[in-house]
Order: sequence, then C-alpha cells, then structure tokens
Amino acid sequence: MPKTMLAYLILLIITFLLGSIPWGIIISRLFYNTDIRKHGSGNIGTTNAMRALGKVGGSVVFVLDFTKGLLSGFGAVIAISVLWPGQPAVPILESVHTGTGAGIASLDANALRCVSLAGCVLGHIFSPWLGFRGGKGIAVAVGCVFITLGPLGAAIEIAVFIVVVALSRYISLGSIAAAIAYPICALWFMQGSWLAFGLCLVIGAVVVWAHRDNIKRLLNHSENRIGSKKSKTGESLKSGNPLKAGESLKAGEPLASGESLKAGESLLNKNNNNYVENKTDFNISSSDSNLGNNAALVNRASDSYTNGEVQ
Repeated sequence: MPKTMLAYLILLIITFLLGSIPWGIIISRLFYNTDIRKHGSGNIGTTNAMRALGKVGGSVVFVLDFTKGLLSGFGAVIAISVLWPGQPAVPILESVHTGTGAGIASLDANALRCVSLAGCVLGHIFSPWLGFRGGKGIAVAVGCVFITLGPLGAAIEIAVFIVVVALSRYISLGSIAAAIAYPICALWFMQGSWLAFGLCLVIGAVVVWAHRDNIKRLLNHSENRIGSKKSKTGESLKSGNPLKAGESLKAGEPLASGESLKAGESLLNKNNNNYVENKTDFNISSSDSNLGNNAALVNRASDSYTNGEVQ
C-alpha cells in the first residue's frame, strides 16, 4: 500500500475515534446527573446542551467538541510535516494564488486535511458508542476547518453562519448555510485537488442531512427561533387552552400547581372534543394531575402534536 494511502487510512481512523467522543453525554452525566438526550431535541450537540445544561454546560460542550475538530486538524498537520517536509501545513493565500507548493505533494496534502475533517465529523455524527448516532457536526467541523481551509476560510464560514443567524434568528439555518458554503470555499482554497473537493462536498452534504429534522420544521414554520418562548416543565395547560405551534408538553409532565381538569372535562379537540389516541376516546378526571402516556395532545387543523414533540 502506498504511504499516502496508508496515511489517509490511519488518519481517518484516528480522527473518527476522536470525533466519536460524546462530550455532551459525558458532561451531562458527570456534572448534571442527567442524560442530555432526554431533554429538548435529544441531540448531544451545543445547541441542545445550552437548553438542557445552561450556558456554562453548553459552552463547555462546545469547547470540547471544537477541540476534537482542532486536534483532528493538527493530526493532518503532523502527517503532512512527516510525509512532505516543507509543505504548508495550513492553506495560505500565497500557495493558492501563486502556485507555491504546487504539485502532487500539495494535492495530497489538501486531501489529507480533508480526510481529517471527514473523520472527526463522521465520528461525531455516527458515534459507535451511541449506536452510530450522535450530533450534527457543526462545532467539531468549525474546529477542524481552521486547519483544512486555514484561518481565512474558517473566518468566511463563521461569517456565513453569523449573518444567516442574525437575519433569520434560526441557528439551524445558519448551520445549514455554513455546511453548504464549505465545498464552495474548498473550490477556491483547494484548486486542482478534486479529491479534496469531493471530500468537502460529501462532508457538507452529510452535515445538511444531519439537520433533516430541522429542515422539516423550517418548512413547517415550527422551528424555534432565537428568543422564542418554549414550554417548560410544570408549565400549565389550562382546560380548552391548546399548546401553541412550536411548543410541546411531554407525556407525564404535570400541570401547574393547583390546576387540574374538572371531572368529565377534556381539552379542546375540534374533531370530537375528546382526547383521542389509537381510536380510543377518554376524559381526564380531577384525580389526574398528570398527562399520562396514553393522553394525546391537542390536534388542530394547522398544528399536529404528539407525545413530547411537535412534528
């Protein structure tokens, strides 16, 4: 096996395992005595960590995931310095515009950088420790992009994210826009290295795919915006007062203190004025202070709710 292919394989394995470390779950269990997957969207990444663990816990998760990407990128730097001494370890404008360092070694170095990004992002999204499930790859990708595209490329990616989030107030939309912009940036920073560009295209597509649920909610106008109100545990659900679009009340969540549904009273359902699930009608009595697993939430013409989630 040629040394270049062997380097690709070894780096892919190392960065995949590094990216697969589920810091969101580790931090939530060690310091918050909970599992982040049981809160919010159930995702292990930064956004859900902010919701479930607060700003401090969420920031710690972001830094650790970012570091996974950065270390993966440095793995490529070490490999490049060993295989091709004198090659720029990080893409720079001089090499892009003047052809400095051009040739087979330069193209292989670009591809090696992208292999490191592919490994850590795929490891994060398909963690073998979580049944090949995981996060959405944004924080870890940002860390590695500082190596694969260099500081300028990383700055462009971050700027795309910030501008889209500022205009739309959707974090998920900013993440998707940055993922789409990545292979476009790669066309400029990795001119001539089609293997590197192909890897960047695949990585961007996988990150967009990881946001498929967000895309559905964006299309349905039910995705949470920055600053939007969210239902909280213990929040009241009064008789005849349905949840609003974008809010959810998980099965087993209590009504507010002192509130209960009167005997024989059911929440509003325009179809038949009863709770219905699996074609079984029933009412909630005054002795019921919780919504049980068998209780279906309000169903309106424009809003469809299931236990614990807004679809």
